[in-house]
Amino acid sequence: MEKLEDIGAMIATALPGAVTGASVAFNELTVTANAADIVKVMTFLRDDPRCAYINIIDVTAIDWPAREQRFDVVYHLLSPARNTRLRVKIMTDEATPVASIIGVFVGADWFEREAYDLYGVLFTGHPDMRRLLTDYGFDGHPLRKDFPLTGYVEVRYDDEQKRVVYEPVRLNQEFRTFDFLSPWEGTDYVLPGDEKAKTGN
Repeated sequence: MEKLEDIGAMIATALPGAVTGASVAFNELTVTANAADIVKVMTFLRDDPRCAYINIIDVTAIDWPAREQRFDVVYHLLSPARNTRLRVKIMTDEATPVASIIGVFVGADWFEREAYDLYGVLFTGHPDMRRLLTDYGFDGHPLRKDFPLTGYVEVRYDDEQKRVVYEPVRLNQEFRTFDFLSPWEGTDYVLPGDEKAKTGN
Protein backbone atom coordinates (compact mmCIF):
# COMPACT_ATOMS: atom_id res chain seq x y z
CA MET A 1 0.00 0.00 0.00
CA GLU A 2 1.33 3.42 -0.99
CA LYS A 3 2.30 5.71 1.88
CA LEU A 4 0.09 8.73 2.51
CA GLU A 5 3.15 10.99 2.46
CA ASP A 6 3.94 9.78 -1.07
CA ILE A 7 0.37 10.40 -2.26
CA GLY A 8 0.49 13.92 -0.80
CA ALA A 9 3.84 14.65 -2.45
CA MET A 10 2.54 13.36 -5.80
CA ILE A 11 -0.55 15.59 -5.62
CA ALA A 12 1.53 18.65 -4.68
CA THR A 13 3.96 17.96 -7.54
CA ALA A 14 1.17 17.44 -10.08
CA LEU A 15 -0.63 20.68 -9.12
CA PRO A 16 2.07 23.30 -8.49
CA GLY A 17 0.56 26.60 -7.38
CA ALA A 18 -2.91 25.14 -6.92
CA VAL A 19 -1.86 22.89 -4.03
CA THR A 20 0.07 24.71 -1.33
CA GLY A 21 0.91 21.81 0.96
CA ALA A 22 0.29 18.26 2.13
CA SER A 23 0.61 16.78 5.60
CA VAL A 24 -0.17 13.56 7.44
CA ALA A 25 -1.47 13.60 11.01
CA PHE A 26 -3.15 10.77 12.91
CA ASN A 27 -2.80 8.59 9.80
CA GLU A 28 -4.90 10.99 7.69
CA LEU A 29 -3.75 12.95 4.64
CA THR A 30 -4.63 16.63 4.38
CA VAL A 31 -3.96 18.72 1.27
CA THR A 32 -4.21 22.52 1.38
CA ALA A 33 -5.14 24.33 -1.81
CA ASN A 34 -5.92 27.79 -3.17
CA ALA A 35 -9.63 28.53 -3.14
CA ALA A 36 -9.50 29.84 -6.72
CA ASP A 37 -8.25 26.43 -7.94
CA ILE A 38 -10.64 24.14 -6.05
CA VAL A 39 -12.47 22.88 -9.16
CA LYS A 40 -9.15 22.09 -10.86
CA VAL A 41 -7.86 20.28 -7.77
CA MET A 42 -11.05 18.25 -7.33
CA THR A 43 -11.13 17.28 -10.99
CA PHE A 44 -7.54 16.03 -10.79
CA LEU A 45 -8.21 14.06 -7.61
CA ARG A 46 -11.21 12.38 -9.20
CA ASP A 47 -9.82 11.68 -12.68
CA ASP A 48 -6.12 10.93 -12.22
CA PRO A 49 -5.66 7.14 -11.88
CA ARG A 50 -2.95 7.68 -9.26
CA CYS A 51 -5.62 9.24 -7.04
CA ALA A 52 -9.09 7.96 -8.05
CA TYR A 53 -10.88 9.83 -5.27
CA ILE A 54 -14.27 9.23 -6.82
CA ASN A 55 -16.47 9.49 -3.70
CA ILE A 56 -17.26 12.73 -1.92
CA ILE A 57 -17.95 12.15 1.76
CA ASP A 58 -18.56 15.66 3.07
CA VAL A 59 -18.11 19.39 2.55
CA THR A 60 -18.08 21.49 5.70
CA ALA A 61 -16.43 24.54 7.21
CA ILE A 62 -14.48 25.62 10.28
CA ASP A 63 -14.88 29.12 11.70
CA TRP A 64 -11.83 31.05 12.91
CA PRO A 65 -13.38 34.48 13.70
CA ALA A 66 -10.06 36.08 14.72
CA ARG A 67 -8.49 35.28 11.34
CA GLU A 68 -8.83 37.56 8.29
CA GLN A 69 -9.90 34.61 6.14
CA ARG A 70 -12.12 33.25 8.86
CA PHE A 71 -13.33 30.05 7.18
CA ASP A 72 -11.61 26.81 6.30
CA VAL A 73 -13.78 25.02 3.74
CA VAL A 74 -13.04 21.31 4.16
CA TYR A 75 -13.72 18.56 1.61
CA HIS A 76 -13.51 14.85 2.49
CA LEU A 77 -12.93 12.35 -0.32
CA LEU A 78 -12.62 8.57 -0.55
CA SER A 79 -10.72 6.44 -3.06
CA PRO A 80 -12.19 2.91 -3.01
CA ALA A 81 -9.48 1.71 -5.43
CA ARG A 82 -6.69 2.82 -3.06
CA ASN A 83 -8.70 2.43 0.14
CA THR A 84 -7.59 5.88 1.32
CA ARG A 85 -9.32 9.02 2.46
CA LEU A 86 -8.24 12.57 1.71
CA ARG A 87 -9.04 15.91 3.28
CA VAL A 88 -8.74 19.07 1.15
CA LYS A 89 -8.73 22.48 2.87
CA ILE A 90 -9.11 25.93 1.39
CA MET A 91 -9.52 29.33 3.07
CA THR A 92 -12.03 32.10 2.39
CA ASP A 93 -13.66 35.05 4.12
CA GLU A 94 -17.27 36.14 4.65
CA ALA A 95 -17.52 38.07 1.39
CA THR A 96 -15.48 35.96 -1.07
CA PRO A 97 -17.44 33.11 -2.63
CA VAL A 98 -15.91 29.72 -3.42
CA ALA A 99 -16.55 27.94 -6.71
CA SER A 100 -19.04 25.10 -6.39
CA ILE A 101 -17.70 21.61 -7.15
CA ILE A 102 -21.07 20.23 -8.23
CA GLY A 103 -19.74 19.95 -11.79
CA VAL A 104 -17.14 17.50 -10.44
CA PHE A 105 -19.10 15.81 -7.65
CA VAL A 106 -22.88 16.03 -7.99
CA GLY A 107 -23.18 14.76 -4.43
CA ALA A 108 -21.72 18.02 -3.10
CA ASP A 109 -25.08 19.75 -3.67
CA TRP A 110 -26.59 19.53 -0.19
CA PHE A 111 -23.18 19.64 1.53
CA GLU A 112 -22.54 23.09 0.02
CA ARG A 113 -26.03 24.25 0.92
CA GLU A 114 -25.45 23.13 4.51
CA ALA A 115 -22.12 25.00 4.68
CA TYR A 116 -23.87 28.11 3.38
CA ASP A 117 -26.79 27.76 5.80
CA LEU A 118 -24.79 27.06 8.96
CA TYR A 119 -21.61 29.09 8.28
CA GLY A 120 -22.51 31.60 5.58
CA VAL A 121 -19.92 30.33 3.07
CA LEU A 122 -21.08 31.30 -0.43
CA PHE A 123 -20.60 28.99 -3.43
CA THR A 124 -20.74 30.38 -6.97
CA GLY A 125 -22.17 28.21 -9.71
CA HIS A 126 -24.42 26.30 -7.33
CA PRO A 127 -27.83 25.74 -8.94
CA ASP A 128 -29.87 26.09 -5.74
CA MET A 129 -27.99 28.14 -3.13
CA ARG A 130 -30.61 28.47 -0.40
CA ARG A 131 -30.89 27.43 3.21
CA LEU A 132 -31.18 23.73 3.94
CA LEU A 133 -31.63 23.22 7.70
CA THR A 134 -32.88 26.52 9.12
CA ASP A 135 -36.19 28.20 8.42
CA TYR A 136 -36.81 30.54 5.48
CA GLY A 137 -36.79 33.70 7.57
CA PHE A 138 -33.88 32.65 9.78
CA ASP A 139 -31.38 35.41 10.49
CA GLY A 140 -27.69 34.53 10.83
CA HIS A 141 -25.62 31.36 10.56
CA PRO A 142 -25.82 29.21 13.70
CA LEU A 143 -22.43 27.43 13.57
CA ARG A 144 -20.41 30.64 13.47
CA LYS A 145 -18.60 31.12 16.73
CA ASP A 146 -19.96 34.65 17.12
CA PHE A 147 -23.58 33.53 16.72
CA PRO A 148 -25.54 34.67 19.81
CA LEU A 149 -27.25 32.05 21.94
CA THR A 150 -30.34 34.19 22.51
CA GLY A 151 -32.22 36.88 20.66
CA TYR A 152 -33.45 34.84 17.71
CA VAL A 153 -36.76 33.20 17.02
CA GLU A 154 -37.68 29.54 16.98
CA VAL A 155 -40.46 27.87 15.05
CA ARG A 156 -42.96 25.39 16.45
CA TYR A 157 -46.42 24.09 15.64
CA ASP A 158 -49.05 25.26 18.12
CA ASP A 159 -51.85 22.70 18.64
CA GLU A 160 -54.24 25.29 20.08
CA GLN A 161 -53.80 27.79 17.25
CA LYS A 162 -53.47 25.02 14.62
CA ARG A 163 -50.62 26.83 12.89
CA VAL A 164 -46.87 27.40 12.91
CA VAL A 165 -45.82 30.15 15.32
CA TYR A 166 -42.60 32.11 15.70
CA GLU A 167 -41.40 32.81 19.24
CA PRO A 168 -38.22 34.21 20.80
CA VAL A 169 -35.72 31.47 21.61
CA ARG A 170 -36.00 30.40 25.23
CA LEU A 171 -33.15 28.53 26.86
CA ASN A 172 -34.95 26.97 29.78
CA GLN A 173 -32.85 25.50 32.56
CA GLU A 174 -34.55 23.36 35.11
CA PHE A 175 -32.78 23.54 38.43
CA ARG A 176 -33.21 20.33 40.32
CA THR A 177 -32.13 19.22 43.76
CA PHE A 178 -30.68 15.80 44.30
CA ASP A 179 -30.77 13.97 47.61
CA PHE A 180 -27.80 11.70 46.81
CA LEU A 181 -29.23 9.03 49.11
CA SER A 182 -28.51 5.42 48.28
CA PRO A 183 -31.55 3.64 46.82
CA TRP A 184 -30.45 0.48 48.67
CA GLU A 185 -30.56 2.16 52.06
CA GLY A 186 -33.95 3.76 51.47
CA THR A 187 -35.12 7.36 51.31
CA ASP A 188 -36.58 9.66 53.95
CA TYR A 189 -39.62 10.30 51.78
CA VAL A 190 -42.14 8.20 49.88
CA LEU A 191 -41.44 7.83 46.18
CA PRO A 192 -44.40 8.10 43.78
CA GLY A 193 -46.06 4.69 43.59
CA ASP A 194 -44.54 3.39 46.82
CA GLU A 195 -47.61 4.37 48.83
CA LYS A 196 -49.37 1.37 47.22
CA ALA A 197 -46.84 -1.05 48.72
CA LYS A 198 -47.73 -0.41 52.36
CA THR A 199 -47.76 -3.53 54.48
CA GLY A 200 -49.55 -4.28 57.74
CA ASN A 201 -52.67 -6.11 56.57
